[in-house]
Amino acid sequence: MSLTQDIETAQDIPEDVIFPPSDLYSDEPQLESYFHLQQMLLLLKCLDWWWRDRNDFFAAGNLTIYYSPRQRKSEDFRGPDFFIVLGTERKPRKSWVVWHEDGKYPNIIVEILSSTTAATDRGLKKQIYQNTFRTPDYFWFDPDTLEFAGFHLLDGEYQPLEPNPQGLLWSQQLQLYLGIHTRQLRFFTAEGELVPTPEEVAEQEIKRAEQATQQAEQATQQAEQEAQRAERLAAKLRELNIDPDSI
Repeated sequence: MSLTQDIETAQDIPEDVIFPPSDLYSDEPQLESYFHLQQMLLLLKCLDWWWRDRNDFFAAGNLTIYYSPRQRKSEDFRGPDFFIVLGTERKPRKSWVVWHEDGKYPNIIVEILSSTTAATDRGLKKQIYQNTFRTPDYFWFDPDTLEFAGFHLLDGEYQPLEPNPQGLLWSQQLQLYLGIHTRQLRFFTAEGELVPTPEEVAEQEIKRAEQATQQAEQATQQAEQEAQRAERLAAKLRELNIDPDSI
């Protein structure tokens, strides 16, 4: 039976209940700190660039997920710091309303720990993401202590992910690694290469252009030096009454 059918057949919903619209605004509080904001934006920026040619996902940060079986805004909602839903339309949303998104929940969730949220992220939220959301990949990261952990849903329970030799954790859903780079959580390719931000890509292109310019200048200087040596040799030959063109 579908979620819609379950709702239609529910007997405990009063007739005067007004279902909220599908474009509910997010009801999440402000992020804990500047570092939390920067971390969330960094993940969004990197993924948006890496999947710039894809239109089958939705990624967001600090956005409310409404998942009440009775379609009520006042109950059953959570706001992960960062989440990704696969197999959906890539478009802006004010919030994620499960009953208006074909019953889809996030495929990947990342929580950014703080002293006030860490216990909930490791406990209650982990339980909800495991038992209700059934989110396959769950990670948390503390920007202060650099605590980093990841879990994959296996047979209905989260199993800890084992890091590779670089200390990276694999996301089966993303087909990317997650790991710490310069005290920030970043994405890495299957080959272990850092997924860059657009700014880093631009910097790399500028460096390559500068290197190409330097190489061209060096080649020009070498050519000029060779020409000068050839001219000095020709002059010396002429002093000896030898025509350099005849050699």
